[in-house]
Amino acid sequence: MSKRAAIYARTSTVDQHTQNQIYDLEQLARQRGLGITKVYEDQVSGTRARRPGLDQLMTDARQGRFDVLLVWACDRLARSVTHFLQVLDELGHLQIEFVSFREQIDTGGPLGRAIVVIISAIAELERNLIVERVKSGMRRARLEGRHIGRPAVSLDREALQHDRARGLSLGELAELHHVSKTTVIRALKETAAATGPKGVPQPVLQVTDSTPPSSVN
Repeated sequence: MSKRAAIYARTSTVDQHTQNQIYDLEQLARQRGLGITKVYEDQVSGTRARRPGLDQLMTDARQGRFDVLLVWACDRLARSVTHFLQVLDELGHLQIEFVSFREQIDTGGPLGRAIVVIISAIAELERNLIVERVKSGMRRARLEGRHIGRPAVSLDREALQHDRARGLSLGELAELHHVSKTTVIRALKETAAATGPKGVPQPVLQVTDSTPPSSVN
């Protein structure tokens, strides 16, 4: 009787696809004579603690629903070395083998487990180095006075105020000035607070849109 295999595939974002990982792992299962019982998938960052697919996989593992876990790469499985070792220890306790396609690792023996730990440690070190390089670049940019993040919104507030006085709705103002409605509201409020006499109503800069909902963009 062939061993039962489960496949776990993960991508970091929803616009990526797990199909390539699953195809390689299905090929690997056929080569090893394994019968695939279920494919588990997640589309979340590797640093996220909650992964529905992985959570369900571990629940099924505890219920003895498969004998071998196939993953495309070690870093697809866990968010850190500590988490990886925890998962690996539990799989070992449940007598479930772990196989990684990219690293060609099989924890059926002690050598496979040792290699997994080493590779995972190196992968985490690489990720930490990348994060540190990004942070260093951001610090350097701040010291040099360079802007970090999305470009600041360019908005002619005088023209915005004039257009509002002409009776344009918030949606029309947003479309005309190529900004979001939230930006329009914030700009009108800030302008009113900066220029209006304290305690005196400012009808021109009233940001409550009186235009019927059907005509607001």
